Amino acid sequence: MEQYYDRVGRIFDIQRYSVHDGPGIRTIVFLKGCFLRCKWCCNPESQEFKIQKMVQGGKEKTVGYDISVRELMEELAKDRMYFQRSGGGITLSGGECLAQPEFTEALLRACHDYGFTTAIETTGFAKREIIERIIPHVDYVLMDIKHMDSAKHEAFTGRPNELILENAKWIAANASSMIVRVPTVPTFNATAAEIRDIARFANTLPGVKEIHLLPYHRLGTDKYTGIGREYTLPDILPPERGMMESLVEAAKSVCDLHVQIGG
Repeated sequence: MEQYYDRVGRIFDIQRYSVHDGPGIRTIVFLKGCFLRCKWCCNPESQEFKIQKMVQGGKEKTVGYDISVRELMEELAKDRMYFQRSGGGITLSGGECLAQPEFTEALLRACHDYGFTTAIETTGFAKREIIERIIPHVDYVLMDIKHMDSAKHEAFTGRPNELILENAKWIAANASSMIVRVPTVPTFNATAAEIRDIARFANTLPGVKEIHLLPYHRLGTDKYTGIGREYTLPDILPPERGMMESLVEAAKSVCDLHVQIGG
């Protein structure tokens, strides 16, 4: 096979039978490493590229391992039947797949060799040359737009948002398909005004037809203790259904896009 099948990357999980991360039934590959440090992140073990130890349920496990594209494709090919029947495929998540661009590009190319559709979940925080390398191999881009105010974005994620917003414009103009996703977090962006700001921006992006508001949840908080870190949003509760519905209406009031709760 082509040389890119020998490219090695670092992942920490493979999740099968997902129906929320792109069309059809999908298998998600979770990559290690991320440029952001979102306070609400439900996969804190994904943020560091290094291999870590994490305690869960009183047992210690290793988080992260290296694998070649060839080895990984052998595993992903086991799900071919589900992809063919549902129109599904492979989704790269993390972490941030753009933090391992050589491996990501090679894996996406191999997925297309196998006839699998590809999707990425991304923050869009990467140099433009990396974006331009990766996007041609992606069928569906699921991109987070977390906030329009750069200072507040940096306070909650560790990074400003200017690069992300500029990349969002380029991706929307050049990707086969892009959906804007908004992790909706109380105290950060879960107000009508802040959601309207994001919706107005999304409405300017060529080809974007959908906004998904993803309600904040606390499912990964125990992982912080497991890797020896403090969860810094301990008093934040998930938004109630009524609040999410009002935020959907706020977004709809300023854009022509389809707006929904969840992916």
